[in-house]
Amino acid sequence: MAEKKQKSNTKNVQSSKTISTKKVVLKHETTTSSKKVDTSMPVHAKPKVQTKPDKTIYHVSKRENDGREWKVFIQGSTKVIKLFPTQLEALEYAKDLCENKDDGSYVLLHGLDGKIRKY
Repeated sequence: MAEKKQKSNTKNVQSSKTISTKKVVLKHETTTSSKKVDTSMPVHAKPKVQTKPDKTIYHVSKRENDGREWKVFIQGSTKVIKLFPTQLEALEYAKDLCENKDDGSYVLLHGLDGKIRKY
């Protein structure tokens, strides 16, 4: 009986060996059947598209050309949103714009002394 058990064990070992070799062959076949890549033409990377920043930054500063009015503008833009006779009115307007935007926007106030304050 011991001989029969040994024979059955060797059959199991042999069958597991053939299964494992089949698996290796299948893996090998999948790697060799991949698409060929044309290497004669260079590949160029696509330029990244710049997205708008998440937060809008509003600036309040004195107007340069006459210095009589305060202006509100968005960072990165040359266009003035609105002009005001006082700094307080311009600051309140910019704060209202930030609250309406609701994306974490904030105001930078440029004082006459050159200091910048964040609101």
